[in-house]
Amino acid sequence: MTTMLAPSRATDSAPGVDIAALSAGYGPRTALHDIALRSQPGRVTAIIGPSGCGKSTLLRCINRLHEEQPLAWVRGDVQISRTDQVESESVYGAAADLVSLRRRIGMVFQRPTPFVTMSIFDNVASGLRAQHPRLGRREIEDVVADALRRAGLWREVADRLDGNAMTLSGGQQQRLCLARALAIGPRVLLLDEPTASLDPLGTQRIEELIYDLRGTVTMIMVTHNMQQAARISDDTVFLLQGRVIERATTRELFTAPRDPRTEAYITGRFG
Repeated sequence: MTTMLAPSRATDSAPGVDIAALSAGYGPRTALHDIALRSQPGRVTAIIGPSGCGKSTLLRCINRLHEEQPLAWVRGDVQISRTDQVESESVYGAAADLVSLRRRIGMVFQRPTPFVTMSIFDNVASGLRAQHPRLGRREIEDVVADALRRAGLWREVADRLDGNAMTLSGGQQQRLCLARALAIGPRVLLLDEPTASLDPLGTQRIEELIYDLRGTVTMIMVTHNMQQAARISDDTVFLLQGRVIERATTRELFTAPRDPRTEAYITGRFG
């Protein structure tokens, strides 16, 4: 059962994410202008840009969290597809099931969001129980342990799984949230500045986890940290005023940017 929920080959599990003609905003304000992007299967795509450029809005449009904000609107489409293009699903299609969608497209926020009244074990198991209500206790235990190991947290909490999640440090809570997302076997993982509130050690552990997950999960990460994007992403997108200015492999974008605005941003001349 654990293997089913934690697949190991990108071609079997990790989809591409295709964003087409996507615009979004709030009331009269447009935050994203006609975005067209593809995030490759099993790769880490970093989204960089100054504050207010639309990074988090773009991320939230992928799993339809954006539309829950007051006066929010979206036009365009997001397609989740496998590498062979046999299977393709529109996030904004009429048949889209939001509950199912958000289980397959997990999200980790800037600040840790553990369920405050739950134990460490129940935090990780909560989504799994909802998704697979017939799973037995032993199967749930196996998946929870596997998720905690993948999140690099098992050794630190194995002897206190029944303890409240709020007793963990900030870095541990963030890894717990990652374990909770991984337990339900997401095909895509959205990361909105997941290390912004962590100390250097916590940041290192999260980065190591993201690096290790590549290939099994397609990840799209918003970050203000240029060094972080350079360290752990495969591809980078530079967003400015709600528009894609440049997209390239991370190595290409940081060493030979094509647009002078990209070069100005990554060298710290603005932002």
